[in-house]
Amino acid sequence: MKKHYFFILLCVFTLLANCSGGDDSPMLSEHTNTTVVKTGKITGKVLSQNGTKPIGGASIFTFDDKYKIYYTTSDAEGKFTLDAPAGNRTIYIQTGNGSNFRTEISATVKDNETLNLEAGQTKLNQVAKIAYVKGTYDKIEDIIQTLGYTATEISNNDLANLTTIAQYDIIFLNCGSRSNYSSNPALYSVIDTNLAVFVANGGSIYASDWDVAYLVGGTTNTNNCSLAGGFIPDSKLCSKNTGSSGMVGATVNNTGLTTALGFNTLNIDYDLGAWQKIINYDPAYWEVLVKETSSNDALMIRTNHFTATGIQTTPIGNAPNTTFATVCITLPGNIQISLSVPQVLVPYLVALGATVGPCSGSSNSGYIYYTTFHNHASGNIGNAGVILQYVILNL
Repeated sequence: MKKHYFFILLCVFTLLANCSGGDDSPMLSEHTNTTVVKTGKITGKVLSQNGTKPIGGASIFTFDDKYKIYYTTSDAEGKFTLDAPAGNRTIYIQTGNGSNFRTEISATVKDNETLNLEAGQTKLNQVAKIAYVKGTYDKIEDIIQTLGYTATEISNNDLANLTTIAQYDIIFLNCGSRSNYSSNPALYSVIDTNLAVFVANGGSIYASDWDVAYLVGGTTNTNNCSLAGGFIPDSKLCSKNTGSSGMVGATVNNTGLTTALGFNTLNIDYDLGAWQKIINYDPAYWEVLVKETSSNDALMIRTNHFTATGIQTTPIGNAPNTTFATVCITLPGNIQISLSVPQVLVPYLVALGATVGPCSGSSNSGYIYYTTFHNHASGNIGNAGVILQYVILNL
């Protein structure tokens, strides 16, 4: 009987020892390491500098103390709601990759509360230096001014001076600005070289309709493929001046552009007797943003894949003085976004998986946008005008 008694005591002792809690208890350890992140909401409406034009498709983001990103975008009315970590935060508002248009706001985010940013805080600032060449048919400068931004008029003689154009971040080429080609073809040979240097070093350009000749060669316009001049390889793009006047049904072919516009179909008025049709293009080089609905022909394209051998290195625009750098960050769902962030944050973001440079394209190349349709502010460009506002803000 005593043996049974001692056996029972031994079992009880063993059970008590095994069941006693300690620092290595899984249940206790799990609760100890659980951290609840306190967050609040930030709301607002992104506006252009004039304070009246809402900007859709803008990136709004901030970081927590461990450099995790909190990110959202504005809708077609410019409205946004950002979930943000509690504390003193810098809220970033950007379009494109943030190198040309961006705003920073200091805000205190409180747990489970909503902070509404005022319109004066959410205006998108111009940090780029913008130039344009006056055209015969287009006036992109009027659309720029309507948004509340500024651009400097330059000439083809200025395009032939690399020192002059290197001070700008963006150059707009209005349709018809190449009209005096035949009087001085040597001038345009220098322009071609300078535009290649400009884009390869991070400058961005926009050309409309006939001014595709700056890209691929030709005189006032292009009437065939593989013409002399230009700086885009002939294998990448061919355009011919064969379009006829009339309304063309179009489809927006880019999700970001659709979000910014709030629509994905429109009619574009080609109001001249002839316009540049894109005959063929390299789809690995160009992204089609707008296409003709019935034929799938490209109507608006862009690229940041420009590279060329033997291009000299030249500081462009604000690049020498900026304290921001472009990085590629991967969001949940394997969505990649290119953003401009303060250079002091780059090492921390890289440690979390970000990469330096844009998510696609050449790490040094600026953007090239080309539209087959016009941008003249005095004409009836309808919804195409909203698309061109997007172009301005996303170069």
